[in-house]
Amino acid sequence: MTPASRIYSVLLVSASEKLNSAIVPMFNGGRFDPVTEVSSVAAAQRIMSERDYDIVIINSPLPDDFGRKFAVDICTESERVALLLVKNEMYDDINLSMTSRGVLVARRPLSLTVMQQLIDSMCSVRERLRAIGKKTVSLEDKMEEIRLVNRAKWALIKSCSMTEDEAHRYIQKQAMDLCLSKKETAENILKTYG
Repeated sequence: MTPASRIYSVLLVSASEKLNSAIVPMFNGGRFDPVTEVSSVAAAQRIMSERDYDIVIINSPLPDDFGRKFAVDICTESERVALLLVKNEMYDDINLSMTSRGVLVARRPLSLTVMQQLIDSMCSVRERLRAIGKKTVSLEDKMEEIRLVNRAKWALIKSCSMTEDEAHRYIQKQAMDLCLSKKETAENILKTYG
């Protein structure tokens, strides 16, 4: 799926019907699904325990919490993007503390044009986080393969009296001869000699 055709899930956490009725129509057009509205942090936490969302917009303050910690938790725990909407007079202080934690902050009131730009920017940030997440998984897989190959080498050194270079070449040759990855070859060696 190309980023242009990607569907983003949205959670709007806001107790303001006026703001909700202005923002929710921006998510029409098939690019966003589902778009869920809740009016408190507690309700948002409940719904997020059942489903993950790409974009979370928090209109602070909320009836049960300001929303700061919730916004930070969203950005810390996953590849989600959080936007915290705050009163104009609070913006400078809150933005200073939230930016370093990866939370986007915008001052209210804001125009629909600015809100649309923020939504587009959040989609862009979400794609960047998705790409970083894939690289992280790829690096973790590579590190796991290296650990397995090293364990297999030591099993060959111990069981077959090979040198480290001989064990390394043996694993490479087995992988090529059997059309297996080095990881699969290492797993087979560990089953035999480990």
